[in-house]
Amino acid sequence: MNALPARVLVVEDDEVIRELIRLNLELEGFEVFTAMDGQDCLERVGHIRPDVITMDVMMPRLDGWAAVERLRSDGYDRCIVMVTARAQADDRRRGERIGVDDYLTKPFDPDELVDLIRALLGDGDGGVGGAA
Repeated sequence: MNALPARVLVVEDDEVIRELIRLNLELEGFEVFTAMDGQDCLERVGHIRPDVITMDVMMPRLDGWAAVERLRSDGYDRCIVMVTARAQADDRRRGERIGVDDYLTKPFDPDELVDLIRALLGDGDGGVGGAA
């Protein structure tokens, strides 16, 4: 019997992109939950207990930067992937500073996101996954 599927929380304010990511991850066997912005993410993360969070940056109420900082300060130690159109080197450095595990710029190939999540979970070549 296979282990339980990894849980992914997709945090994205654009409904089309959020659903595209959700559908692609579900088709690959992940258990997927969604949040509309950083505030929604913070309200759900404790109940969902995701293995990975994909986080947009530019969102209403609470942006991705602030949400990641709160998650890390609250002790969330699982993987966080920024999925954003903000592709500048300064943005990537800021992500590293606040504890982002990886960074994917929009537009992106959905297969690339799946591969990235698998690698972070240790299910792919060179993954950095750890004990759960």
